[in-house]
Amino acid sequence: MFKKAVEAKAQQRLSGADRKKLKRTIRDRFPRASDADIDALLPPKAEITVSKFQNRVHVYGVEGGFPLFFNVDGRGSEIYPTVFALWELPEMLPYFMLKGGEVSRFVIGGADLMFPGISVAAEGLPSFSAGEPWAVKVPGNPAPIAVGSTTMSSAEALKAGLRGKALRIMHYYRDLLWQSVEGHYVPNSGFLEDVVLEDPSFLASNQPSDSSEGATCESDVQQSCVNNENTEGSIDVNGAISDACAASMQNDSENAAKEITTDASDLKSTANVDAAKLDIELSSLSIEDVDSHLDRCLLQALHTTVKDKDLPMPGSTLWSNHVLPCRPSGITLDIKKSSHKKLSKWLQAKTSTGLITVKEDKYKKEAMLISVNRGHPEYLQFKPEKRPVEKVVQAGDSAASESRSQKALEVVEVYKSSVHVNPIFASVGADTGKLYSASEATDIVFKYIEKENLVKQTNKATVVLDATLCDALFKGAIKKGSTYPTEIHKKDLGATFINRMQAHHMVTRGGESVVRKGVLKTVQIMTERRQGNKKVTKVSGLETFLIDPEALASELQKKFACSTTVAELPGKKGLEVLIQGGVIDDVARHLLEQYGIPKRYIEVLDKTRK
Repeated sequence: MFKKAVEAKAQQRLSGADRKKLKRTIRDRFPRASDADIDALLPPKAEITVSKFQNRVHVYGVEGGFPLFFNVDGRGSEIYPTVFALWELPEMLPYFMLKGGEVSRFVIGGADLMFPGISVAAEGLPSFSAGEPWAVKVPGNPAPIAVGSTTMSSAEALKAGLRGKALRIMHYYRDLLWQSVEGHYVPNSGFLEDVVLEDPSFLASNQPSDSSEGATCESDVQQSCVNNENTEGSIDVNGAISDACAASMQNDSENAAKEITTDASDLKSTANVDAAKLDIELSSLSIEDVDSHLDRCLLQALHTTVKDKDLPMPGSTLWSNHVLPCRPSGITLDIKKSSHKKLSKWLQAKTSTGLITVKEDKYKKEAMLISVNRGHPEYLQFKPEKRPVEKVVQAGDSAASESRSQKALEVVEVYKSSVHVNPIFASVGADTGKLYSASEATDIVFKYIEKENLVKQTNKATVVLDATLCDALFKGAIKKGSTYPTEIHKKDLGATFINRMQAHHMVTRGGESVVRKGVLKTVQIMTERRQGNKKVTKVSGLETFLIDPEALASELQKKFACSTTVAELPGKKGLEVLIQGGVIDDVARHLLEQYGIPKRYIEVLDKTRK
């Protein structure tokens, strides 16, 4: 799940209703956790954030803290605790106990857990169903090292002889989700392939030496594992380790145990420090201080980032894109902590002073910034802070250029030999399985003409058709009873020959390239009316041009300040983006300018026009 780096496309705070829904989902899915346990992980007064990734994974956590839960499908039905949460509440999930370190090294490497690697208690295999969340532990340490979903029920596992995959690992200790937390990134984790692990403290900071004794020990373990697998059908790592190796690994385990204990304690202490620091910061600011910071940030934004050409501007855009970025470092601004309590009331208060003009949009029910009085005494007396604008612009330019390079599109129409033209390719020794551009395919047919000397002597612009070339160009295309042509003009030869080949297209965007059979399909943009005379714009066919519908929906939502959704095409493969409002021309322009799709590949249909 978190083996590859995926960038979060959005991060936001949960509303009160969403917080209650999240806690209700956690309570239903993890009955072992009491209400007090859930409140300990997600305090009632703490802000809970959700990070939304492009692979539809949602990660939840306390603002400024560690990720605590993640949702694999973005719908809330498959939610799992992170290793951080399990360290706080180890008994939140039932767990499988591993047989030993040789198994755990593969689990924390991202491999799924197999039944032969599980230590089964004397009372037998515990009861479970398919699709349940379970944790993974190692002997001698209560801290889980991984969490995943069972692939089959206990009854099916016993029927299969305890063989096969037991747990599909979703998240494990020190994967990319674990490393994403500042201060817990471990750059040197490659030695996992050289060390035998026995508890979640397996990632000791010192890489073991490649002594001959260690190499012999590891080879003995591997050989014993192979022998056990061939004879008994399962791997017992503990039985395969010699006494000398066991003593050596015991020392490593003791040293590593200290590190995992330190890691777990650091996790709690760091979280407590962050929470305490946040409480001190918010409590230290009085209502007057918050009001003063709000006024200064607004004036700073009006001087630096808010331009008259951008007006009118929604109040939410003014707050998130202009006011908040102007706050001093180390200061958290919350409009609820001010005397105004609401953004709209604060903007109306500034309107009463004459600094700005704000009106409410009766359709969107949102305050809109209409104008700025740049001759107001407060505006003239305020001296904006000097900031490294040039560096920011350069960084923005480089990011924009990098984004454009990633979105750069290249479309090439290519062709492959077909049963009609195979004799021509074989005659000149050309590869029939290769893809050719239009000019390369034309060169092949002209090589055949030159080889067979088919140019008409009395008219050099005409080619005389022999039986092979005539069949390649016209067999099956001429109606019965019609006579086949005996010659063709050179200017018509290339197009006729290419039409008899198999059409393909190659689409390249950034470092990704794909070749598909058939003619390149267009992107369809359609606007239609829904109930209540509302317009909706639909965009489909994006996958052809290697565009992620989810990412495009997020872009358009921010660009047009409207609601967007992604749904499956009814009766077809693929996804379509639904955009609220009639923005058909704007979407076409966005695809042309930002994604480089040529106009000829964009099909527009407005059903609302009469």
